[in-house]
Amino acid sequence: MNDAPLGTTGPLDATQPPDRTERIPTGETADAPTPQDEIVPDAKDWTWVLERPCPDCGFVATDVASGQIAGMVLALTAPWPDLLERADVRTRPAPHVWSVLEYGCHVRDVCQVFETRVELMLDGDEPAFDNWDQDAAARAGQYERQDPASVAAELGSAADRLARAFLRVPDDSWVRGGVRSNGSRFTVLTLGRYLLHDLRHHLHDVDAAST
Repeated sequence: MNDAPLGTTGPLDATQPPDRTERIPTGETADAPTPQDEIVPDAKDWTWVLERPCPDCGFVATDVASGQIAGMVLALTAPWPDLLERADVRTRPAPHVWSVLEYGCHVRDVCQVFETRVELMLDGDEPAFDNWDQDAAARAGQYERQDPASVAAELGSAADRLARAFLRVPDDSWVRGGVRSNGSRFTVLTLGRYLLHDLRHHLHDVDAAST
């Protein structure tokens, strides 16, 4: 989900930890995707989920009040430690579909991106968000080679920080805005709702939506 569905901020481009990858012996792939298994970029604009229910994951953005966002961030990221312990965590269900591990890495990075975005919206006047290409991030970060236990810990920390960022939003600041690189405008409230759909949808993607 690059800036068509997400849009983002810039820090992830330059502040990745120096080495998150798990050492896999030469000649062993641990069911990791091979280089030719390229993901087809998701170029859809998902902002429509702010106006109508998602037919795939069932999320209804308009049902979410501002005071619910922080708690829902934690609830929708809580299943990931267990998901990342699955025996097939590195296995893609199809060559062009992310594995559970790759989705976990993406959710972790989404939490980091949206925390920064909330801060920008609270600190500035209608900030413009830098583009973030999720597929480029996955390749650069070698999502398929990262250590699942480390990803689970990092995801939990990122989700906690993101929830705290939403808890700090003053009552009169939920209407503050920001603009994505494709011109779409969000308020803090609609950004939170959009984020929650992303978190919910990725549980659906890994067949854990009922968790």
